[in-house]
Amino acid sequence: MKVSPLSLLFALLTGLLLSACQTTRTLPPAAQAEKPAPTFIASRWEMLPDWDKLDLAPSWAALQQSCRALRSRANWQDICSAADHVDANDAAAQRSFYETWFKPFQIVNPDGSAQGLITGYYEPLLKGSRHKSDQFRYPIYAAPDDLIEVDLSSTYPQLKGMRLRGRLQGKKIVPYFNRAEIDAEPASLKGRELFWVENPIDLFFLQIQGSGRIELEDGTRIKIGYADQNGHPYVSIGKKLVDAGELKLEQASMQGIKDWADKNPDRLAALLEQNPSYVFFRELPDTLSAPLGALGVPLTNEYSIAVDPRTIPLGSPVFLATTQPNSTEPLNRLMYAQDTGGAIKGAVRADFFWGFGQLAASQAGRMKQSGRMWVLFPNGVQPAVN
Repeated sequence: MKVSPLSLLFALLTGLLLSACQTTRTLPPAAQAEKPAPTFIASRWEMLPDWDKLDLAPSWAALQQSCRALRSRANWQDICSAADHVDANDAAAQRSFYETWFKPFQIVNPDGSAQGLITGYYEPLLKGSRHKSDQFRYPIYAAPDDLIEVDLSSTYPQLKGMRLRGRLQGKKIVPYFNRAEIDAEPASLKGRELFWVENPIDLFFLQIQGSGRIELEDGTRIKIGYADQNGHPYVSIGKKLVDAGELKLEQASMQGIKDWADKNPDRLAALLEQNPSYVFFRELPDTLSAPLGALGVPLTNEYSIAVDPRTIPLGSPVFLATTQPNSTEPLNRLMYAQDTGGAIKGAVRADFFWGFGQLAASQAGRMKQSGRMWVLFPNGVQPAVN
């Protein structure tokens, strides 16, 4: 049987581990999952829970951040110009603005369901040092020089937005080192240490969050953010613990996993290695108000979400109808799709950015709610169905 060059390419990509376009957080290989095929159903404003009485003012800052990235695009030029003349504290004027310039479309999953998973993430604080010591033994790496990224879309337009990550071995490109190999400190990563931290599980969750702050011995705090990823797929260690009978499903939160790690230090390395994905970091300017999302603008606490960009265009306003973490209390809010994430795959799926600090950590760690989503598309734009 004759095999097409494209089929051979997909086989190669599966072996060499694709990762998707730039993001602040770990992304899985695109060859591992079908592109989502959601349905967008034209909706009405009154279908959005609490729309008529919702205070929109707190989300206005997120709109302004999206306009920083989208203002030059044809469909957004007039929208962002009009937003410049709206009072940032006038919820009624803002409601009129959205109803004038946008149309809501509800997202429905490929199986016809309208409900999906809503999780949370945050910006953690880790104690660390620029020098290795008995206390600070676990490295945070900058992106290595031998990590190769190949953009395939110029040859195969079907693969737009996908990049191959690997390293050279002789004349061949092979998969980059996985987590276990990186933890063994390969020679190519020597000298790429940005910081050293004291706790491996905190380092692991820093990689899951994709950004954070490092508090040095003198109290100075340094902001760091996503620089690159090794191209291996993200694997949930929480699910691994549940499958192994180590935790119940309701215990598989960030806090539950950290408790397990504290009680099983000798088994932790083996658990972490089951997620081969690894994130590299860079120092960020102290002047940034918040971590940079995949859109390239700072996130807005409690008003930015991470989405699957194959479904929802980055920068879009998204109305989210869910509940507070580990609660049935309604959480209906206008958010902005400004980030992406390794576990954020599918149509009705979002990761809620809670911000920085202990409260944000608690909220993010407990959030695993069901929710519905509406994307607000600019008037005249018909949502693309993959």
